Amino acid sequence: MTASTPLVINGPEGLRAAVGSTLGVSDWLEVDQARVDLFADATGDHQWIHTDPAKAADGPYGGTIAHGYLTLALTNWFLPQVVEVQGFSAGVNYGVDRVRFPAAVPVGSRLRASVDLVAADDVAGGVQTTMRITVECDATDRPVCVVDALSRWLV
Repeated sequence: MTASTPLVINGPEGLRAAVGSTLGVSDWLEVDQARVDLFADATGDHQWIHTDPAKAADGPYGGTIAHGYLTLALTNWFLPQVVEVQGFSAGVNYGVDRVRFPAAVPVGSRLRASVDLVAADDVAGGVQTTMRITVECDATDRPVCVVDALSRWLV
């Protein structure tokens, strides 16, 4: 599946049946300096490696890079492109288990994410899912973020 046709999963039975499968891949998103600067303003993290292109040109990456937590935050942009869960009264973020940033995101590169449904466990009032979101970058050979995102789907 691609972002133009997100996979629709219906109800607890649909979630359980999809465990162990890749749900799809999002569209590409360019990470430009304006987005990085907005994230820096929102978080107060103005480290030069993110916000000073002239200084970063002489740094370890040859230019500015996106914040790791910006890349993590973008998983909430990618996820609904890949999957739509229906048949519940609400879905809420419950947290994350593991988060890793194996490679940096150069400003000007593009990202997309693939999503695997790792688990769907019954909890009081609904189902808790673990979705492994792997963010890839067109400028790197390794993923730039891998996160096990936890969601609660309330009946």
